[in-house]
Amino acid sequence: MQNELKWPYRSEISEYEQISADVLVLGGGIAGCMAAIAAARKGQKVVLVEKGGTKRSGAGGSGCDHWESATTNPCSGVSPEELVNAMLDDNDGYNNAISHYIECREGWDRMLDIEQMGGKIRDTEDEFIGADFRDEATKLLFAYDYKNRFTLRIWGTTFKPAMEKELKRLGVTILDRVMVTSLLTKDGKNGTECIGATGLHTRTGKFYVLSGKANIIAMSRPARVWLFSAAYPGLCEFRPLQCIGDGHAMGWRVGAEFNMMEKSVRAEFSAAGRSYPPYSAGNNHNTWYPASLVDANSREIPYADRDGNILPDVKSRFYPAKGQHYFLKGGNIEQAKYDYEGPETLPYAQLKEMGYKLPFYADLTNLPELERKAIWGLMVGQEGKTNVPVLKNYTDAGFDPTKHVLQCYGVGWTSAEFLPQERQLFGLPGGFMNDWKLQTNLPGLFVAGDSLFSSNCYGHAAATGYYAGRHAADYASSKEIIVPPHIPQVEAEKQRVYAPLHLQTQDSVSWKELNEAISKTMQNYCSEIKCDELLNSGIEQLSRFERDIIPRTSAANPHELMRLLEVFDILTVAQIILQASLARKQNCKKLEFFRSDEDDQKQKPFIVIRHDGEKVIQKEVSLDYAGDIKMNYEKFNAEYVEEIA
Repeated sequence: MQNELKWPYRSEISEYEQISADVLVLGGGIAGCMAAIAAARKGQKVVLVEKGGTKRSGAGGSGCDHWESATTNPCSGVSPEELVNAMLDDNDGYNNAISHYIECREGWDRMLDIEQMGGKIRDTEDEFIGADFRDEATKLLFAYDYKNRFTLRIWGTTFKPAMEKELKRLGVTILDRVMVTSLLTKDGKNGTECIGATGLHTRTGKFYVLSGKANIIAMSRPARVWLFSAAYPGLCEFRPLQCIGDGHAMGWRVGAEFNMMEKSVRAEFSAAGRSYPPYSAGNNHNTWYPASLVDANSREIPYADRDGNILPDVKSRFYPAKGQHYFLKGGNIEQAKYDYEGPETLPYAQLKEMGYKLPFYADLTNLPELERKAIWGLMVGQEGKTNVPVLKNYTDAGFDPTKHVLQCYGVGWTSAEFLPQERQLFGLPGGFMNDWKLQTNLPGLFVAGDSLFSSNCYGHAAATGYYAGRHAADYASSKEIIVPPHIPQVEAEKQRVYAPLHLQTQDSVSWKELNEAISKTMQNYCSEIKCDELLNSGIEQLSRFERDIIPRTSAANPHELMRLLEVFDILTVAQIILQASLARKQNCKKLEFFRSDEDDQKQKPFIVIRHDGEKVIQKEVSLDYAGDIKMNYEKFNAEYVEEIA
């Protein structure tokens, strides 16, 4: 008989620790690290709480190959105002003008910060001298639009370790392996000032009571809501397994407002038996831009500009068309309108008529050497989760980009055709509603990065994180005392968190079983086409899970308990999505929201929802609620503007 494996960590279950801070940062990804750094630089006592290990945690912890929207870098040909207005126009106003202006206005500042911390943003070894995408004076490398130069190629694998080193230098207290489980509010009441949080150590089971004068949620966007594989849970979504939207769930429970949560897109990334890991299959988008494509007969597939003109050579793929100011690749504008499209291959239907034969292959052999090296080396090497799984493993297997082509599985860059009911909160998804200080409707609760509605990528996380940290520090400095936690609220959370550890029966339910049930419910009742009857059935089903299944769930150790608490949060997020979908009664293409029972053709503004503890409250907010973006930014950031002038 095999010996039963013992849990390798000392049990601290039911033990607790109280920690106080001026600024409490919840989440240690890119946004959280930058928030903590900003607050610490303003002289505040900062505690950062991270579910994983801060050095490599979060969606961007393993790397990033490009930084979008650095419109104030010395080579840029696009202003912050131009780019943000394009983002708003291309989404018919359904976008976060505040957070994206912060991204465009301060993105370059944050790159310089990270460089000072030890991150690499320039070609300091002169590997790419003479390349069209290199600026010789600054040694910066650019991607996509070589004329306007506002998207930079970077060595993103160096960024997170540099941030952690800076956190330690500044004296920030880092609580690694601690999962935040709930927010604490003044007097324990819904909708009041946020005064802290609770947490659980994912190895020892210790319970934490965390108090902060100001609190910042810098956690991930939700995931595993529609897509889950019990066999391959770590490959279910584009982002890491632990990034599932905990912050959204705990914010909802205490009355925070959310915007655009009805938006979901047909799945693009899932390697759980449905596709291949991102960037591992041949394509000509994003990280692989602008690889040539060839068909099964080695016939090169033509590139066309926005006007449909065939481009004569590789170099022309990097420059705007005649009469076009600039173009975007890499995810900046999610559903780009005609004026902002960049070079692209012709549609598959047209290629088929022209005699091109599947399968297609990405062909780097005919690219200039430095362009090829920039894709297969710099970008594939630096993008998150590609350095070892793609670059190293493929190279070890014999792939040589100077000789070989790589198959495109399918005809798009996602390498799979997903079903309409397989949805994701991808692109510019819903999240916390924010004001010009990145504060929520709850005083003392700030948000950054993927917690924000209409969040974006790496640069957006870094810029909004630092911005939230500045404003949270100012808020904390205005508070004389730390409000003590409401003991009944703490005790109720402690009981909720530990309950699954005390249930070990034959018919108990695991975290995987519950996650799969939630995902199937969302596929059935919140698919591409929605109606009240389906949505209400979904709400009823999830309520049954909450009432009948959660009390039957069990966990054998603190790690399993963390996974189970994540799924409880996924269930809450699913309920938010269903409620937001009920609230919007008309179709909206830019939100990819469609109803079979549409009752109002009139274009509606943002629909913001919250839970007051008993029922869902909704309100309409104007799409232009941010006002004049340049004027309001400078109004709320006068000190910072003067500082960097």
